[in-house]
Amino acid sequence: MASLSPTSRSIGLCPSPIFPPKHYSHLSRQTIRMATPPPYAVASSGKASTLTEYVGDGGVGVGDDLVLLFHHIEYACKRIAALVASPYNNSSLAKPMSLPTATGSGSDRDAPKPLDIVSNEIIFSSLRNSGKVAVMASEEDDTPVWISDDGPYVVVTDPLDGSRNIEASIPTGTIFGIYKRLAELDHLPKEEKALLNSLQVGTRLVAAGYVLYSSATIFCTSFGAGTHAFTLDHSTGDFILTHPSLTIPPRGQIYSVNDARYFDWPEGLRKYIDTVRQGKGRYPKKYSARYICSLVADFHRTLLYGGVAMNPRDHLRLVYEANPLSFLVEQAGGKGSDGKNRILSIQPIKLHQRLPLFLGSLEDMDELESYGDVQQKVNPGYEV
Repeated sequence: MASLSPTSRSIGLCPSPIFPPKHYSHLSRQTIRMATPPPYAVASSGKASTLTEYVGDGGVGVGDDLVLLFHHIEYACKRIAALVASPYNNSSLAKPMSLPTATGSGSDRDAPKPLDIVSNEIIFSSLRNSGKVAVMASEEDDTPVWISDDGPYVVVTDPLDGSRNIEASIPTGTIFGIYKRLAELDHLPKEEKALLNSLQVGTRLVAAGYVLYSSATIFCTSFGAGTHAFTLDHSTGDFILTHPSLTIPPRGQIYSVNDARYFDWPEGLRKYIDTVRQGKGRYPKKYSARYICSLVADFHRTLLYGGVAMNPRDHLRLVYEANPLSFLVEQAGGKGSDGKNRILSIQPIKLHQRLPLFLGSLEDMDELESYGDVQQKVNPGYEV
């Protein structure tokens, strides 16, 4: 077995045929591809079998810059997966239910950090080391961060969605979207061009993805030509293509929502839920409720089995949650909506802009929207 690099050893990763996280932005696609040995280089069918191979020369014809950027995102997500699985093995993480205490000496940077902050730092470091990112906009940062004047891409991300669930070992995930840098804004001050680059409409996405940290680690992505999911093989450290050309069923039999809020919903949404769970809707079978309260996990199940995943109140973020996931569901044949409008057509006006989000099967989404009033306006300030 190949020896572990110091970095891989410290975070608990298995040996990987890809390069360690050094500055290697000068490497070509061919060099990265050659670093992936058999048996995962190319499947017998001739199609790429690993994420690196697929991005490099498999099902998509992206340029070297995006190949390298994905290589770094992949590495960052492997690190986060290892930390989520064994948070006590990292001294920089706070123990469950603990808070940093003021001692009057030392520095705040030496205090334990929650896992979502550490995840944010891991992704930022990987994007910076790639040399291919101009701006990173994160759920964890008040404003976008300008990284490089000549980076061709803009990355928006929720580094660790569902982090409040970690203590209960409930699935979490990373969400990201990638845009091209708007060169026409290069003359503006850094803060201004960083923000405007991050507020691009979802139809301008060139790629998006999520990584689910659960019983398996799943990397689901699209470059605008279908949605594809890769599963982490812990014996090699590779993401293996397990769900090529993933297609959401045109109709499912599951709805995913916190229906403890039923009495705060508008009449249209209550009527829709009452109808489908009685089997009196357009699909003559009774629907079941499945709700994890982890956006990536609920969305992943919906993508596989069909149905609708929703949060009807102004809660989820347009820029780095709704847009990337809507891009993925549309590429899989489904639909993303705020209950009235296509998500990808909504122009963001603020980085942390919130809105209702409905994602799912095309027929289910059309039926849901036909009830008209499905956006929850009553918001008493829930703790959970």
